[in-house]
Amino acid sequence: MDFRLSKMITEHATPVQYYLGPADQAFLLNDFIGRKIKITFKHQITCLHCNTLIKKTYSSGYCYQCFQTLAQNDQCIVSPHLCHYHLGTCREPSWGEEHCMKPHIVYLANTSGLKVGVTRLTQIPTRFIDQGAHTALPIIKTKNRREAGMIEKLFASMMDDKTNWRNMLKGVPEPVNYLNLKKQLFFTCGKNLDELEESFTPDDIELLEDQQIYEFQYPILSYPDKVSSFNLDKVNLIEGILMGIKGQYLILDTGVINIRNHGGYHIELR
Repeated sequence: MDFRLSKMITEHATPVQYYLGPADQAFLLNDFIGRKIKITFKHQITCLHCNTLIKKTYSSGYCYQCFQTLAQNDQCIVSPHLCHYHLGTCREPSWGEEHCMKPHIVYLANTSGLKVGVTRLTQIPTRFIDQGAHTALPIIKTKNRREAGMIEKLFASMMDDKTNWRNMLKGVPEPVNYLNLKKQLFFTCGKNLDELEESFTPDDIELLEDQQIYEFQYPILSYPDKVSSFNLDKVNLIEGILMGIKGQYLILDTGVINIRNHGGYHIELR
């Protein structure tokens, strides 16, 4: 099968279902687990947005022009508290309206350990799966991305806001008590959270009570003892037995590859 790599499509099931390939021809990758696979880089990369032929990608799949001009590649996507839509300087206001000026969730997730994160309401539970979370709990709802990002930044003073991908791929993290963690978080940050809320429009923040704790099982035969990663810029052929899939990673008995990081790369899979 020849196709261009892009972020794997996921389905919340037990275990999580992963699909790879063009949207109209995506196939269930879970069926390959336990089998030997070969990924051959065809020495062709095209921008995920404009399809321009390029030598290297920016922001996991884009040409330099799209990296510089698309709102989805702006710094505020990685750091939501830097959203500048309200200043009238958004690269693509219509995109900002559709993606940033919509309800967002601040959540806690157990990936490589406890972390805080932000995602659009409609991206639940996809965002949790993409990060390889074993459990996750939404704790606050906001009216837009910037407000959620400001709360995330506040909570990040107490815990990680990034996943240690190597630890995430080594096994199942220790369970966490979300109820106790949430109480501790609000107790420690409550005053600063109140001050933030005063700077927002009334009713912009909703504290979420009695929320479902999301749980995920991933299609994995065994975890690696040592994590070594493949990079298609350095190796043209990756082969091994597919031992599992977690987050956006394929776990082979010979190493791991981040599919999302190789967006735009044309490959042959067999």
